[in-house]
Amino acid sequence: MSAVQLYTKHTRVWIPDPDEVWRSAEIIKDYKEGDKSLHLKLEDETLYEYPVDLQGNELPFLRNPDILVGENDLTALSYLHEPAVLHNLKVRFLESNHIYTYCGIVLVAINPYGQLPIYEQDVIYAYSGQNMGDMDPHIFAVAEEAYKQMARDEKNQSIIVSGESGAGKTVSAKYTMRFFATVGGSASKTNIEAKVLASSPIMEAIGNAKTTRNDNSSRFGKYIQIGFDKRYHIIGANMRTYLLEKSRVVFQAEDERNYHIFYQLCASASLPEFKDLGLTCAEDFFYASQGGDTSIDGMDDADDFEKTRHAFTLLGVKESHQMTIFRIIAAILHLGNLEIQAERDGDACSVSSEDEHLNNFCSLLGVEQSQMQHWLCHRKLITTAETYVKSMSVQQVVNARNALAKHIYAQLFNWIVQHINKALHTTAKQHSFIGVLDIYGFETFEVNSFEQFCINYANEKLQQQFNSHVFKLEQEEYMKEGIPWTFIDFYDNQPCIDLIEAKLGVLDLLDEECKVPQGTDQNWAQKLYDRHATSQHFQKPRMSNTSFIVLHFADKVEYQSEGFLEKNRDTVYEEQIDILKASKYQIVADLFQDEKDAAPATSMGKGTSKINVRSARPVIKAANKEHKKTVGHQFRNSLHLLMETLNATTPHYVRCIKPNDEKLPFKFDPKRAVQQLRACGVLETIRISAAGFPSRWSYHDFFNRYRVLMKKRDLSKTDKKQICQILLEDLIKDPDKFQFGRTKIFFRAGQVAYLEKLRADKFRAATIMIQKTVRGWLQRVKYKRLRQAAVVIQRYVRGHLARRLAEHLRRTRAAIIFQKQYRMLRIRRAFQRVRNATITIQAVARGMFVRRIYRKILVEHKTTILQKYVRGWLARTRFRRVRGATIILQCYYRRMKARQELKALKIEARSAQHLKKLNIGMENKVVQLQRKIDEQNKEYKLLNEQLSTLTSAHSSEVEKLKKELVQYQQSHQDDGNQLVSLQEKMEHLRLELEKAHGERKVVEDSYVKEKDLLRKRISDLEEENALLKQEKEELNSRIQCQSEDEFAQNTVEENIQMKKELEEERSRYQNLVKEYSRLEQRYDNLRDEMTIIKQAPGHRRNPSNQSSLESDSNYPSVSTSEIGDTEDVVQQVEEVGMEKAAMDMTLFLKLQKRVRELEQERKKLQIQLEKKEQESKKSQVTEMKTEVASDHEDFAYNSLKRQELESENKKLKNELNELRKAIADRATQNNSPDDIQDSYNLLLNQLKSASEELEVRKEEESITTNASWPNSDKHIDQEDAIEAYQGMCETNRLLEAQLQDQRREHEEEVEALKNQVDAMKEEMERQQQAFLQTLQLSPEVQVEFGLQQEITRLTNENLDLKELLEKLEKNEKKLKKQLKIYMKRVQDFEASQTTVLAERTWQKRTIQVAVQRKEKDFQGMLEYYKEDEPLLIRNLITDLKPQAVSATVPCLPAYILYMCIRHADYVNDDQKVHSLLTSTINGIKKVLKKHNDDFQMTSFWLANTCRFLHCLKQYSGDTGFMVQNTPKQNEHCLKNFDLTEYRQVLSHLSIQIYQQLIKIAEGILQPMIVSAVLENESIQGLSGVKPMGYRNRSSSMADGDSSYSLDALIRQLNTFHSIMCDQGLDPEIVQQVFKQLFYMINAVALNNLLLRKDVCSWSTGMQLRFNINQLEEWLRGKNLQQSGAAQTLEPLIQAAQLLQLKKKTSEDAEAICSLCTSLTTQQIVKILNLYTPVNEFEERVTVAFIRDIQAHLQERNDPPQLLLDFKHMFPVFFPFNPSSITMDTIHLPASLNLEFLNKV
Repeated sequence: MSAVQLYTKHTRVWIPDPDEVWRSAEIIKDYKEGDKSLHLKLEDETLYEYPVDLQGNELPFLRNPDILVGENDLTALSYLHEPAVLHNLKVRFLESNHIYTYCGIVLVAINPYGQLPIYEQDVIYAYSGQNMGDMDPHIFAVAEEAYKQMARDEKNQSIIVSGESGAGKTVSAKYTMRFFATVGGSASKTNIEAKVLASSPIMEAIGNAKTTRNDNSSRFGKYIQIGFDKRYHIIGANMRTYLLEKSRVVFQAEDERNYHIFYQLCASASLPEFKDLGLTCAEDFFYASQGGDTSIDGMDDADDFEKTRHAFTLLGVKESHQMTIFRIIAAILHLGNLEIQAERDGDACSVSSEDEHLNNFCSLLGVEQSQMQHWLCHRKLITTAETYVKSMSVQQVVNARNALAKHIYAQLFNWIVQHINKALHTTAKQHSFIGVLDIYGFETFEVNSFEQFCINYANEKLQQQFNSHVFKLEQEEYMKEGIPWTFIDFYDNQPCIDLIEAKLGVLDLLDEECKVPQGTDQNWAQKLYDRHATSQHFQKPRMSNTSFIVLHFADKVEYQSEGFLEKNRDTVYEEQIDILKASKYQIVADLFQDEKDAAPATSMGKGTSKINVRSARPVIKAANKEHKKTVGHQFRNSLHLLMETLNATTPHYVRCIKPNDEKLPFKFDPKRAVQQLRACGVLETIRISAAGFPSRWSYHDFFNRYRVLMKKRDLSKTDKKQICQILLEDLIKDPDKFQFGRTKIFFRAGQVAYLEKLRADKFRAATIMIQKTVRGWLQRVKYKRLRQAAVVIQRYVRGHLARRLAEHLRRTRAAIIFQKQYRMLRIRRAFQRVRNATITIQAVARGMFVRRIYRKILVEHKTTILQKYVRGWLARTRFRRVRGATIILQCYYRRMKARQELKALKIEARSAQHLKKLNIGMENKVVQLQRKIDEQNKEYKLLNEQLSTLTSAHSSEVEKLKKELVQYQQSHQDDGNQLVSLQEKMEHLRLELEKAHGERKVVEDSYVKEKDLLRKRISDLEEENALLKQEKEELNSRIQCQSEDEFAQNTVEENIQMKKELEEERSRYQNLVKEYSRLEQRYDNLRDEMTIIKQAPGHRRNPSNQSSLESDSNYPSVSTSEIGDTEDVVQQVEEVGMEKAAMDMTLFLKLQKRVRELEQERKKLQIQLEKKEQESKKSQVTEMKTEVASDHEDFAYNSLKRQELESENKKLKNELNELRKAIADRATQNNSPDDIQDSYNLLLNQLKSASEELEVRKEEESITTNASWPNSDKHIDQEDAIEAYQGMCETNRLLEAQLQDQRREHEEEVEALKNQVDAMKEEMERQQQAFLQTLQLSPEVQVEFGLQQEITRLTNENLDLKELLEKLEKNEKKLKKQLKIYMKRVQDFEASQTTVLAERTWQKRTIQVAVQRKEKDFQGMLEYYKEDEPLLIRNLITDLKPQAVSATVPCLPAYILYMCIRHADYVNDDQKVHSLLTSTINGIKKVLKKHNDDFQMTSFWLANTCRFLHCLKQYSGDTGFMVQNTPKQNEHCLKNFDLTEYRQVLSHLSIQIYQQLIKIAEGILQPMIVSAVLENESIQGLSGVKPMGYRNRSSSMADGDSSYSLDALIRQLNTFHSIMCDQGLDPEIVQQVFKQLFYMINAVALNNLLLRKDVCSWSTGMQLRFNINQLEEWLRGKNLQQSGAAQTLEPLIQAAQLLQLKKKTSEDAEAICSLCTSLTTQQIVKILNLYTPVNEFEERVTVAFIRDIQAHLQERNDPPQLLLDFKHMFPVFFPFNPSSITMDTIHLPASLNLEFLNKV
């Protein structure tokens, strides 16, 4: 797009302005190329002509469309430049009161100078777990991103907070640490997160002070490392500090203060424990009163001091140590008030011994007063000969005193930092950490000294690290999307850093000058001029010889060299330090004893270099060398260590901006803001983004946004990516303006604005068309109505007028006739007179005018002829002169340009850089291509070797067969005799086989007879048992009353029916067992068959044979043999290797499908088998002794049958092995045509099979003999022998047919091998051709082609590996499941055997009692023995699953427990009642703790606990609970015990269960709420898509699509409702549960709405209202409208209505205030500030309207918090709900295994 297309009429631009930096204007005339000015109209309607530089073609910056103004991310702006950034920040800050804005990876934070309700605990929870782009920009979002990346990537993180003083760095860092302390709270009881937060008030007290720019300015830099364990809980922290401003201790500028701790201590001086400090108000001390006012508005120093002391205590600092710290601080104040008296004309001075402050100073520090008094005014000088003491002047003493005060405070600062680190240190292993760097920003003042130099040096290093990280992220994004990228030119500040820290740089020269005895600041400055005069980043001021200028990345700063050397040395006299070392207070002495060993990393810039004035001793000299590290040297080392730490972590950037210097809330100074934006690197980030592709759209969002620009034929296509490509290629002609990535479209700066303009034009045209049509129709309707009325009126009016006109015409006609005659006469006479005079005049005048015209025409004609000839001559002369000059100028100019271009080309051709560009990457490409050639050559050699191997093997086999044929012909004559002997032997074996058959038949006959006898005996026993039972029932029926005869008869019939069903189930179970064993045996046979086939010789010679065998032989056998397990397929894949498995993928997938089907069938059979086993286990308990005996007989029969089947199977296996060997031998002999040899081999096989069969029969005979069956006969029948021989012949024929089939298969396999070799040859030729083609291409295309081939290959391999991995995992799961099933079977079998024995013993022990109890009626009580109580709790509570009692009475466990309690009450056993209730409560707690995330289990026990509580109330005997009881229920009340206290305990337990149920439900619903309620498009196509930047919703889907629909949320609610209703939970409790859940839905959705700008639009309001209506419909459908759940949604409903209402006039404001009664004032204002038009036809909410709303809502007394507490829980109420069920009607199902309970 050219400038002509962009700079058109009505386009808005930015022009520079001296006051506002940038000013908006509108173009009123289209710009054309070559225009010297641009016609603009300013916002105040004044006209302005903006001059255009034609040479540089510098046009003003374009302004973004209004729809993009106020974006959360500055990189989402289409036009990325300084005015757009400044305007966006200004709009967000002033109009929306948003202080946070993203700028790519940087969070820009503007100090509001006021309290905002956006840092509460609920805001932390709202941002926790969210992706960075999902919510509005916030410091918590950056902290959450760092925390999430640490947990996800397991890499350390850093948050770099920078900005100038007063910008809010300390507060931002404090909120960051508060977020980590809340989200990553320690898992132990050490409360380490509270200690981390407690370090802030201490460091603010000793390191912060009031400055002219900030009331709480940090005068040091700090880096806090917060350590986390493997579960990402805080386990400790560590703090490093940088460059404490020690000069503030002794000097404060006007309107500034010293460090807060001094004023806090003075404010608390009246406390009793501080009376010994000798303190008064701060104004009385010199060190605290130099700045003037010692108080700060809104700050209570005494209250802050209490917080500081509390923080010391929380960190474990002893009270005595705290007092020592305060003594030292007070001593510093007293030191500043010393009165120094001059002596001897000022060359000497002294301090009075009566000085009160000196006495206080010495007593507080515990040092000798006389020594301190002497050495404050004297110093020791050492020469080679002697040591002498010299007096100092007043100024020298003052300097020494100030140096001592600074040194004491610095050492105390270090000591406090060390003890804070000790308190925060942990012995646990640190897994990862997050560092928070709170460091000073770029500073420039009128007078800049050593502190500003170090600060700006640190910012240079940080800016360099920031630039490198930005480029790294850009590169990763482009490479991820497959976008070609090039290096972008940016400001590299490495030369400036080298100027400062390189060898012989500024710091080196400063240290060198400090070592010179007479070094001065002027000498050092002169060295800088001499050394760095030629540096591009160093300048010398014109008017000064002691200053120097450094060109930093942010600005040009002039430094005054005065004081640099002194501050770098940091001199203090050692005599004074020695006195302090001798202090009687150990802490004071320790402060100065350890200074020699202090590590520079602990306190950068605060270590000091001392002047040694003692005698020269070797040890002291060595210490001095360590002691003389300068401040600059230490700061440089600490900065390098910091950069190493930051480079080893993933950085996150927070740039704090100070909006104004007056500290006024929400006042924006554009000049100050631009200065800071330039200094902190935000504009550099914008410039880098604008140089690339700053605007990024996903294909889906782009399609939805700009589908209006697409053509109808393009929309019919299904590929959205292709549609987007066609659209962009059609709209944007320059292909460099956009790029297509894998998932996104990348745009250059300004392209999105251009597309928005096209979209707006399209909408505008459509709107105009709609308006034209509608307005035309309306006007036509109106016109027709008016026309009809006008016609009627006209008809009557015209008639009246016509009549009047006719009358008037008659009268007028008569008057005219009279007038005509008179006037005619009079006018004719006058006319005759005038006519005569006129004719005379005309004749004279016309003659004169004609003559005059003739003379003029004659003169003009002659003049024209003269001019024609003169002008022609002049034009030709001028043209020839101009053409000659033009040709000469063109020749000279073109020659000059050609020479310049030739010279440039020569220089470029000779430059090494050019050669590098030409040859860049060629070596790597050549090496890669050579490597590919070598690999393909290796593959080619390998294929040739395989082919040669095949050929040699084939030839060797042919030779071998020929030799065997010769040998066979030679030995043919001897084979005849051998054949005869073998036939005789075979005949003998056949006779033995016939004999064995006869014996087997006899054994089977005897077995059949004995089985018939056993069955007859069993039937007799059953009949006898039936008779006994019948007699028993008759006796019982006689004993019972006549009224119960019918009930007893029904019971007997049910028992008989149940017994019949039990017998049928047992028979089906046995059949299933047999079927299962048969399938399992068949599976084993098939697996062995597969193994034999694989191991068959002649098919595993080389990979090609192997592949052919697997593809043509193995797979068909697997697919047709109904394999029920996946092991075989997995084993095949492992054996053939991945390369061969991939050759026949379709066949492999078919096999996999078949195996899965068989696996599912087998699982079904196993499940049925388990069910039958459980039923059989239950039936075993109730079976009689005769049935047990029958089972033992069936078991013996089944075992005998199984052994017989195993023998048969073994025989078949052996026959199959012989068959496979025969096939293999036949294959190796290559189908020899000799029939005699074939018959011989076949005869050998028959002989072997007969021998095997004989062995099997012998085994069977031995089995039957060992069984010792009676009536066995040993005779052999001849007919059986004949049948066996016939069977053997039939077997031989079958084997012969199978042998022929195998021969055909072998031939097919050989043919397949040949085809495979041919295919491999063709593949190799194709690869060679492709390789030759790639060699002919350019190097770039070769690399791209190679990458495509490699990607394709890797993708195929990955798919194969993934599929194999899935199969292996499935097989592993299946095997584990089978193992569990088998283990469970063994345990169940053992348990059943134990239960049977126990049942027998129990029946023997209680049979007499049972007979007595059955004579009575069931009274609703259950009796159990004390030792069975653990079993009762286990079966009824601990191991009970809700599914086990789903088909019974709801809350059955509660009824059973009450019946047990009632029996204990009946027998008056208080210990039993107490034990059972305690065990019940503990058991329920144990179950809930074990299933703390199972909603069904928690709901089940909530229902049972409530029902148990209701039963205790209903049957307590209290008349208040017995109102609804029946007389029968009143009989079931407790008689002896009052369980009121236990009812209270159960009530508390119910509340705990209810809270756990709510917690589980909320945990399930909370991830679904935002996506389902706010983001789900239930009304398709309603919501639009706004342009986005780096941070959008797509980034949150990196790990997969986690979006939920509203239907999914409603389905989950249905699940909750059905579970609670099915389990019998009280309806009142169900209503309270859903009221709580709907409140949570409302709170989470509303909180998210209040923190997200992208969902505050009219369309979202419509979607939200529809979704809420769906939830209300669900409540009505479930009859929950009375629960109050719908009322909890009222704030969300009103928020949706607020988004849809008009927001213009005062009437609209009144309507909003009257409607939104459930929303607080802050919430209403927040939504209005966040309201964002999705389309340009919507209007933003004006600031005036918001102010009007605030004025209307002033009378409200709303709570201050912005967000709702989504963790708030309504108080739960458990209403009494009696049951209508009587205890004597409750049946105990056998599935509960409660046989030890006896009904009473």
